[in-house]
Amino acid sequence: MQTLLDPAILFFVFGVLAGTLKSNLEIPPQISRFLSLYLLMALGLKGGFALAHSGLTLDVATTLGCAVLLAVLVPALGYQVLRRFLNGYDAASIAATYGSVSAVTFITSIQFLESRGLPYGGHMAAAMALMESPAIIMAVLFANSLRRGVTLAAPSMAVNAGGGTLALGGLPGSGGRSAPTPLGKILHESFTDGAQLLLLGAMAIGILTGEAGKAAMAPFSVDLFKGMLAFFLLDMGLMAARSMGELKGKSPWLAAYGILAPLCHATLALGLALLLGIGPGNGGLLMVLAASASYIAVPAVLRYAIPEANPSLYLGMSLGITFPFNILVGIPLYMTVAHAVLGRG
Repeated sequence: MQTLLDPAILFFVFGVLAGTLKSNLEIPPQISRFLSLYLLMALGLKGGFALAHSGLTLDVATTLGCAVLLAVLVPALGYQVLRRFLNGYDAASIAATYGSVSAVTFITSIQFLESRGLPYGGHMAAAMALMESPAIIMAVLFANSLRRGVTLAAPSMAVNAGGGTLALGGLPGSGGRSAPTPLGKILHESFTDGAQLLLLGAMAIGILTGEAGKAAMAPFSVDLFKGMLAFFLLDMGLMAARSMGELKGKSPWLAAYGILAPLCHATLALGLALLLGIGPGNGGLLMVLAASASYIAVPAVLRYAIPEANPSLYLGMSLGITFPFNILVGIPLYMTVAHAVLGRG
């Protein structure tokens, strides 16, 4: 209940209600883009200032290594599960969406910890950046493997699509074939994405300027942060309400996956944190990162990289189901469990 009474969370709930009522309330795309860039810049600065204070330690390296391991395990396991009731392209795209991370979910969890005075490491912003791209790369590899199989088959070949069929020979402009996506292009887009570069650049600036930079940027990166987050969550609430409609008529298994998968991924992260001796604050953030699903960076890449996949599935699930679940229920649940299992520090 205390979480729901947080102003930023209440603005998210308000946005969902306004969107459900089909209100004409909307945040202009340029404003929404600015808010997301501000939050990433502020987060990067906070992480950089914290790293300048703590330095690179064995604990930091262990946590970052755990983050990379999760970024590989989650999409690999997700793809194997999703192939049981979806065609390969949709399975790969959803696995990538859930294998990557949501920056806003992570930022909201940071605010959750700070509002309760719970410690965490600034290097967790670097962990978030490291976890964004591996799932995209793996999904492209999965899709390219499927395409090689398609080119060896007849153009009229169809693949089971969870209650229906997807005609692979009828892809627009494919002439019955779909050429593998160049992995080099996807790697370039993944590692030069503007939002990720801003996060890493701000973190580097925070490390270089240290305490002096922290004092100088406090009015920007601290005082404004809560209000900007509330404004952005309002926009996310409106988008979530609209995305829920994309899933009407879809398999109930997809809705179940949108809630059960984050819980399973968070449990996997908790187990690794317990095994590696990671503290409750950082362990809780690893749970949040593993449980989150991308709804901006990954869908933007997938529209080009895996055009055979249905965007309404991976975008509708991540933004319409998983994002609201994590914001309203997941974050307090993960943090509570992390502090109970990993101990207070």
